[in-house]
Amino acid sequence: MWLPILALLIGLFLGFNADIRVPEAYSNYLSIAVLAALDTVFGGIRANLQKTFDSTVFISGFFFNTLLAAGIVFIGVQLGVDLYLAAIVAFGVRLFNNIAVIRRILLDKFPKIGQKTQE
Repeated sequence: MWLPILALLIGLFLGFNADIRVPEAYSNYLSIAVLAALDTVFGGIRANLQKTFDSTVFISGFFFNTLLAAGIVFIGVQLGVDLYLAAIVAFGVRLFNNIAVIRRILLDKFPKIGQKTQE
């Protein structure tokens, strides 16, 4: 459990301290790719908490979702249509749904805080 947290902290440290600029032409691609990746990560956390995690599904979903999202943005740019908005809505809904399920699972695992016990 400590290894992913350590990797996250190292990644955040490197990300905040690196002076990397993304060209404006690629900002839509990057934002959708990050959103798709976050959706997959939270889906993996949810699956782990529900004891249904499969690393093959996680890895394939991570890359497939990210490439699919970038492909949707690319097609939208070629057509002159803002298709990235559809991807934002789809991945945003899935992300918030996964977070809600994770919250409910964690609330069920831990005792209710602030509830009075029946005497």
